[in-house]
Amino acid sequence: MLFKALSAAVYGIDANIIDVEVDFSGVKTTEDRFHTVGLPDAAVRESRDRVRAAIKNSGFDIPPTHITINLAPADIKKEGSGFDLPIAIGILGAYGALHLRDLSSFMLVGELGLDGSLRAVPGMLPVAVAARERGIRNLVIPAANAREAAVVEGVDVYPVTTLNQVRELLNSAANGGIHAQPCRVDTGELLAEQQSFHVDFADVRGQQTAKRALEVAAAGGHNILMIGPPGSGKTMLAKRLPTILAPLAFAEALETTKIHSVAGVLDGETGLVTQRPFRSPHHTISDAGLIGGGAVPRPGEVSLAHNGVLFLDELPEFPRNVLEVMRQPLEDGSVVIARAAMSLSFPARFMLAAAMNPCPCGYFNDKSRECLCTPPMIQRYVSKVSGPLLDRIDIHIEVPAVQYRELRSGAASESSANIRARVLAARAIQKQRFAKAASPTHSNAQMGTRQIRTFCELSADAEKLLERAMQQQGLTARAHDRILKVARTIADLEAAPAVTVAHIAEAIQYRTLDRSYWS
Repeated sequence: MLFKALSAAVYGIDANIIDVEVDFSGVKTTEDRFHTVGLPDAAVRESRDRVRAAIKNSGFDIPPTHITINLAPADIKKEGSGFDLPIAIGILGAYGALHLRDLSSFMLVGELGLDGSLRAVPGMLPVAVAARERGIRNLVIPAANAREAAVVEGVDVYPVTTLNQVRELLNSAANGGIHAQPCRVDTGELLAEQQSFHVDFADVRGQQTAKRALEVAAAGGHNILMIGPPGSGKTMLAKRLPTILAPLAFAEALETTKIHSVAGVLDGETGLVTQRPFRSPHHTISDAGLIGGGAVPRPGEVSLAHNGVLFLDELPEFPRNVLEVMRQPLEDGSVVIARAAMSLSFPARFMLAAAMNPCPCGYFNDKSRECLCTPPMIQRYVSKVSGPLLDRIDIHIEVPAVQYRELRSGAASESSANIRARVLAARAIQKQRFAKAASPTHSNAQMGTRQIRTFCELSADAEKLLERAMQQQGLTARAHDRILKVARTIADLEAAPAVTVAHIAEAIQYRTLDRSYWS
């Protein structure tokens, strides 16, 4: 007898609908013959043992017969333990243990324990989105995944904890309607509640220039590099950067949550990423860990930082090959990982915040401590960060050691809330500016060449100042464009319609490494 159920397989950050077809011969055999076809991986093939035990321990006796499980379409590789539940339900349906014979309005995903309990699986949000797009109304999943899937409107999410509970739910649908209540999540309330932070720029003493640079970076979505001795507050400043960024819109939250769901790092209690991510990988990370990879590619840190901040502390300590692979996502806002069987694209539009010491000992140009490094040592240290990568960082700012008087000062520092208000005002100007853009542009940092020419027109004096800086500092064309973008952001913070000499001058000051910092 043949019985069909619906499930889904996640590829990248999207899910494909999978038909789970179960057929048994009806002839008892002396040994158990349980075959799974349709390009299953090891986890799917092993499901036969979990499913057999779960069915038995749920009170059902399945005699030894020849059972064939087909996962269609057969040319797509299936992986993971999420097929346990639809396979078990398919077997029960094939043996007549279900009243409901047509499961076309239900999608089933979940891992089974040997006792028949259901465990969470990663990637449930893309599954819910796929169900909605396919017009599948009901999604039956483990209770631990329920809030994550329930953020998708147009799908009724039923959280279940055991195989028997799934059977009862399906049988109730056959006998006049589902009696269980679907999980509901108020996404608007959830986003509003989570906009609180445990850190604030008011905690930072001194460093007014660095705070201003971070404000400009946040207002325009610019990448920033902070250079300074140990203990000057670079990490402290970077950790407070998310507190002045614009809140996540629901569309951004949904896209970010999909990535975290696929990677298996989503908080099941919340079910939705409500704050802009802040990722800070250690410098021992591999290129696959940073960009993503694996036999079936998974998102890396640059994708987990999508719509948020990627902070790389001690930038020259990262292996050079790891840093170089960031050049494509910094330009394109996405990562493409190609394998023999598939090619997947992960979004990776993030703000890069990086920090580094000026030399191996950390005290080059420090007025309070002597640098012990020789020029060759400094050169080798600095050369670990390539010129093309530095060109992709809009703002380079020096963060000197904080003086004692500033540390002990009783004067209140400006709070994140005040800085954030100015950032939001500048972002509103940019949103209006790019509203009619042909390609999606959300901030000044994303402007293309044509947009720079249109929105960054200079007066004669500003043109002369920029030309002189280009000639004296030997700036590249990419650095030229980034100065104009930063200047446009500075003008937006002042609500100025045009880019002036003062804006260009400040933007040029944010190119520390172009001014022969180590000479």
